[in-house]
Amino acid sequence: MASVLGRYGRKWSLGCVSYHKNHLPRFSTVTHSAVPSEPIQQQQAGRSMNLYSAINQALHIALESDSRSYVFGEDVGFGGVFRCTTGLAERFGKHRVFNTPLCEQGIVGFAIGLAAMDNRAVAEIQFADYIFPAFDQIVNEAAKFRYRSGGQFNCGGLTIRAPYGAVGHGGHYHSQSPEAFFCHVPGIKVVIPRSPSQAKGLLLSSIRDQNPVVFFEPKWLYRLSVEEVPEHDYMLPLSEAEVIREGSDITLVGWGAQLSIMEQACIDAEKEGISCELIDLKTLIPWDKETVEASVSKTGRLLVSHEAPITGGFGAEISASIVERCFLRLEAPVSRVCGLDTPFPLVFEPFYMPNKNKILDAIRSTVNY
Repeated sequence: MASVLGRYGRKWSLGCVSYHKNHLPRFSTVTHSAVPSEPIQQQQAGRSMNLYSAINQALHIALESDSRSYVFGEDVGFGGVFRCTTGLAERFGKHRVFNTPLCEQGIVGFAIGLAAMDNRAVAEIQFADYIFPAFDQIVNEAAKFRYRSGGQFNCGGLTIRAPYGAVGHGGHYHSQSPEAFFCHVPGIKVVIPRSPSQAKGLLLSSIRDQNPVVFFEPKWLYRLSVEEVPEHDYMLPLSEAEVIREGSDITLVGWGAQLSIMEQACIDAEKEGISCELIDLKTLIPWDKETVEASVSKTGRLLVSHEAPITGGFGAEISASIVERCFLRLEAPVSRVCGLDTPFPLVFEPFYMPNKNKILDAIRSTVNY
């Protein structure tokens, strides 16, 4: 299916991988200026590539355009588990692209120090499930670095990349969606792309942003999502949602890999005479409340869908905010179609996932409320 979300074609599998394991500061509360002043030019022709190739190209550009940029993490020297860093060490040298010990707290702690010394630190956490050993460094150090010094110091050049979400066979240690944990933390930004062209532009914006950014990459789409991607250096604004499908009966909000599932539900709903407006949030914190509010004020209904468990998921924050802003315009309760409140299962993954049929049922019940 070719669409604004890209094409989802061949299946792929994650092979077994064995785990082995200068300069002074410019200083990060979150500032809301999205990206530096370079113009956004996404209209130029590109070439067809998948999401991991787009990430790889963005990292090439970041390293080439700024000598202060460094990429590091477990196994990134040979390309990483998903091959997103393939060719970087050979081109830019092992002093700028290098392996680290298997210690997430150490990876992020080192990255904070590197960014505090006026560098662009791009730290890779091999799977988002293993970001939790670094939680203290992200929440208590990176997010508060600027605030605690009254703006004298910062680590705004920090970007933490992590593959997140379902992969088809990852089970409970390689399939989690931990974005809500970090959305609770003032001082960092959380960004999740839905497609190759979005991933490249948003990653370059994140690396060049003056705030620490946690950048979650939907591993399910690394090879499945393919589209035309401009090959030049371009950035997409952070904290700016995108209406990727206009409609009049109900607003659907999501991010990352879930957007393709939601679009399929929108197409099927249209066959039943239900017009769905679909919004990609892209940046979860700070998120674009105005775009979602404007849409819900028009449609009178809202559905939020994400892979993470429903309790305490970021969909709850969106629901509460929109009820506060649009209470008198709502025609039905806000609906959430999310993962279950269980560890992520292996053989029962199809039952856990918020799939097209679950979303379509929620669309019908909300519109017919």
